[in-house]
Amino acid sequence: MPGKMVVILGASNILWIMFAASFPKDPEIHLSGPLEAGKPITVKCSVADVYPFDRLEIDLLKGDHLMKSQEFLEDADRKSLETKSLEVTFTPVIEDIGKVLVCRAKLHIDEMDSVPTVRQAVKELQVYISPKNTVISVNPSTKLQEGGSVTMTCSSEGLPAPEIFWSKKLDNGNLQHLSGNATLTLIAMRMEDSGIYVCEGVNLIGKNRKEVELIVQEKPFTVEISPGPRIAAQIGDSVMLTCSVMGCESPSFSWRTQIDSPLSGKVRSEGTNSTLTLSPVSFENEHSYLCTVTCGHKKLEKGIQVELYSFPRDPEIEMSGGLVNGSSVTVSCKVPSVYPLDRLEIELLKGETILENIEFLEDTDMKSLENKSLEMTFIPTIEDTGKALVCQAKLHIDDMEFEPKQRQSTQTLYVNVAPRDTTVLVSPSSILEEGSSVNMTCLSQGFPAPKILWSRQLPNGELQPLSENATLTLISTKMEDSGVYLCEGINQAGRSRKEVELIIQVTPKDIKLTAFPSESVKEGDTVIISCTCGNVPETWIILKKKAETGDTVLKSIDGAYTIRKAQLKDAGVYECESKNKVGSQLRSLTLDVQGRENNKDYFSPELLVLYFASSLIIPAIGMIIYFARKANMKGSYSLVEAQKSKV
Repeated sequence: MPGKMVVILGASNILWIMFAASFPKDPEIHLSGPLEAGKPITVKCSVADVYPFDRLEIDLLKGDHLMKSQEFLEDADRKSLETKSLEVTFTPVIEDIGKVLVCRAKLHIDEMDSVPTVRQAVKELQVYISPKNTVISVNPSTKLQEGGSVTMTCSSEGLPAPEIFWSKKLDNGNLQHLSGNATLTLIAMRMEDSGIYVCEGVNLIGKNRKEVELIVQEKPFTVEISPGPRIAAQIGDSVMLTCSVMGCESPSFSWRTQIDSPLSGKVRSEGTNSTLTLSPVSFENEHSYLCTVTCGHKKLEKGIQVELYSFPRDPEIEMSGGLVNGSSVTVSCKVPSVYPLDRLEIELLKGETILENIEFLEDTDMKSLENKSLEMTFIPTIEDTGKALVCQAKLHIDDMEFEPKQRQSTQTLYVNVAPRDTTVLVSPSSILEEGSSVNMTCLSQGFPAPKILWSRQLPNGELQPLSENATLTLISTKMEDSGVYLCEGINQAGRSRKEVELIIQVTPKDIKLTAFPSESVKEGDTVIISCTCGNVPETWIILKKKAETGDTVLKSIDGAYTIRKAQLKDAGVYECESKNKVGSQLRSLTLDVQGRENNKDYFSPELLVLYFASSLIIPAIGMIIYFARKANMKGSYSLVEAQKSKV
C-alpha cells in the first residue's frame, strides 16, 4: 500500500526495504483555450494518482526550450494518491506553429525497477490569427440606377482563412443574411435595395467586419406586382397580391379579373401600394388578376396569374392486418384532398424497389378535392423485416412555384413469423428416480420471440397451466409427477407445441410375503406362498427357496407359488425379491412342515373341517392372486387391504 515501508530481515541477515509507489498514467496537457497569436494562454500539465510526491518533478517544454520545472518537496509527509500539476502562461506567436508542448514527469525512485520513472505527454501547437484587414471592392459603383446590377467582393486576413458572410443591415438594426460567398452580385436593383451591406470575415478565433453603403436611385414611374407574374396558391389558404408603384407620389389603383368576373376578394390601397387579399382561396379564384395604376395622365397595368393546388398532407399507409411471413396482406396508400388530380402520381416502394405506381390522367376536367389511393397485395417474407415501405406522392406541376411537390410516408416493416421448431431439452433425463430434480427447457423460434407456456395434460384431457418461464423445474419429484408435459410457443402470428413424457421411477416398496393358510403346516397339506408389491409399476417378483447347496428359483404365477401335499423337504426359508430398474427389496419367511404318525390312518374331525374349509379357501386364494396381479400392473393396489375387505 502507498505510505508504508516494510522491513524484511532475511536468513542472511541482509536488510531489505520495500517502498510503495504510484505512477500509473502519463501526464495530461490542458489549454485554457485555442491558441491565438499575440494573446496569452495558460497551459496546465497534470500528473494523476502519484506517490510519493517529494520524489516528483514536472518539466514543461516548448520544443527544446524548458518553460518551467517544478518539484513538490512540501508534500513529503502526506501519504495519499494525489494529482499534481504545473501551470505556465505564455503568449503564442506564428512561429510556434508545428512546435510541440512536452510535459515530462519524473519520479526519482531509482531503487524500484517495477515502477516507470519517467512519463510524458506531447501536444502539437496550432496557432490561430483572428480575422483582420477586411476589405470590400464594389463594381461598378456604390451609386446605382434602379434596375442596374452591382458586384461586391470581400476579402479578410486570418488563420485559418476566414469564411466570408454577406448581410444587409435592416432598419431595426438587425442583419439579414444574404450569402456565404466572397462575391455578392445583386441584379435588377430597386430603391429598397439601397442600404448598408456588411461583409464579415469569421474563423474559430473571432470575426472582423467591413460596411459599404449602396444607393439605388429611382427611375421614372414603374409598377410592380408581387409575389410575381404567377403564384401557386393552396386551396383554403390566404393569398395577398400586392401592386406597388415607384416614381409616383400619389397613384390611384384598380383591380379586375381578366374575364371581368367578380373579384371575390378584399382591396386595400395606401400610398404607393395596393393589395388584393383572397381568403380563403377557392376554385372561383383561379384567374388572371390585373392591377391598373394611374399617375397623373399616365396609366400602367400589371397582371398576375393565380393557379390553385391542394397537397396538404403526407400520404397515409394502411394495412389490412399484421404482417405474417408467407401470408398475403393488402397495403393502401392514400393521398387526401389533392388537386389537380391529373398531375398526381402515387408510387409504392419496398426499400429501393417500386412495387406499384399509378397516375390519374382520366380526371383532367374535375375541379374538386379528392382522396386518391393506390392498393396492392403482396406476400411479406422474413427478409422484409427492417425494410422501409414507402408511399410516395408526386404532384407534377413544374411550372408552378410551391413546396412541397412531393410528399411521402414511410413505415418500417416488421414481419411476424409464427412459432416453429419448438423443442424441449430435458436435463438430466425424462426418466428419473423419485426424489431427484429435473429441468425442462423449451425453445421456440419465431418473430417476435414467442412467449413460452408450460402445462400438464390431466387424465381427463384438459391442460393444467404450470409456468410462463422457458425452463420448468421440478424439485424432489414424486411418482405422481409422471405424465405428459406440453410446451407451447405463442406470438401474434400463431403457436407451436411440443410434448414430453416424464417418467418417475420408484424403488419397490410395501412388499409382503405370506404363507396360506399358515407358515406352519402338516405333511400332506396344501400351502400357497404369495409375494405382492404395492404402488410400484413395472416390478419383477422372484420367489426363491434358500438352501445351503444353492437357491432354487420357484415357478410362481403372478407372485404366487403353490405347494400341494407338502413334504418335510418343503420346509425351509423362502425369499421374495421385488425389483425394478431403480432398485429392489427382499422379504423372507420360514415354512415349517410337521410330519404325521405312520400308524394313524383315520379320517379325523380336524381333517373333515379342513376339507370343508378348502372348498371356500381355494376360490379366495384365486381372488388374492388376481388382486396381487392387479397391484403389480397398476402400482397402486395392496393385497393386505384387499384381504381386509374380505374379512
